[in-house]
Amino acid sequence: MTYNIYKNEQPFTLESGYTLPFHHLAYTTHGILNKEKNNVVWIFHALTANSDAAEWWPGLVGNEKIFSPEKYFIICVNMPGSCYGSTGPLDPDPVKGKVYYHAFPFFTTRDMVRSYAHLKKFLGIQKIKIGIGGSMGGQQLLEWAIEDPGLFENIFPLATNARHSPWAIAFNASQRMSIETDPTWKEDKPLAGIEGMKVARSIALISYRHYETYQAAQTEETNETIYDFKTVSYQRYQGDKLAKRFNAFSYYFLSKSMDSHNVGRGRGSMEAALSHIKAKTLVIGIVSDILFPLKEQEFIASNITGAKFRSIQSTYGHDGFLLEYERIENLITEFLNVPAVLDRTLQI
Repeated sequence: MTYNIYKNEQPFTLESGYTLPFHHLAYTTHGILNKEKNNVVWIFHALTANSDAAEWWPGLVGNEKIFSPEKYFIICVNMPGSCYGSTGPLDPDPVKGKVYYHAFPFFTTRDMVRSYAHLKKFLGIQKIKIGIGGSMGGQQLLEWAIEDPGLFENIFPLATNARHSPWAIAFNASQRMSIETDPTWKEDKPLAGIEGMKVARSIALISYRHYETYQAAQTEETNETIYDFKTVSYQRYQGDKLAKRFNAFSYYFLSKSMDSHNVGRGRGSMEAALSHIKAKTLVIGIVSDILFPLKEQEFIASNITGAKFRSIQSTYGHDGFLLEYERIENLITEFLNVPAVLDRTLQI
């Protein structure tokens, strides 16, 4: 494993019109880029993850796993706005000379992949064998596959969408409201809004999981319980857990970045945008996902030429894309091993 910081010294203009004089990206690689440079697996992480995919996706990334560094050159970039090494809200504003905090510039998911393109060029990568990402990571994957149709050979968008839905935006808005109600939020301090972020995480968790997830793990063992429920302590625990590794500024701005996702923006329509994708595509959804329901993945697959769609049964809801290693691996293996002639017979 190698952790790196790529510094782009050239001005970078965002969709908003704001221009950063320079920016940096943290990225982690596993394995070695081969002589032909045709063994690249580019993984896109979700909202609060980091660039080490082997850490948060250990069932898929690592020795003897489907994405093994013995076979592939695996790269994952920490998205801008996060707190794991890339340009973020707790960095100094190079123009004003003080920490960004609330003034951090707004990155869309499209801005993010455009920043990755500079890193790709720096690394000398011209073709990516496999692109894969779930949730917000899948949103970025779709954006890049549309922006550069010849870049990816195969893509695997998981539990994601072509446009962030009003339903999902409502969850994010409610989480930001929780942060805004924290009396410390307006302060220019690294821990500002952290208590509000704990509440935001509790709200988010409900959308990430499912009725059956809570039934299986949080049901009381006795009929006599009237307070101190398992679910209550669990929600608090999850908020505290995130607060130990994340900050409210990154959480706040990245949720806005997710809300901005719409592949149809400036491209006529979502259908027209998706039709530009040339990569062989397998779209995977989670049956119990209430945040990114199956119809969103079905829509993606139905508008990419030759794409296939598969769904996974899981009690974990949206988080199934992080936890159902074996099922995901089986679907990817089956897809990659299907001969091209046969593959055409399996189109949606």
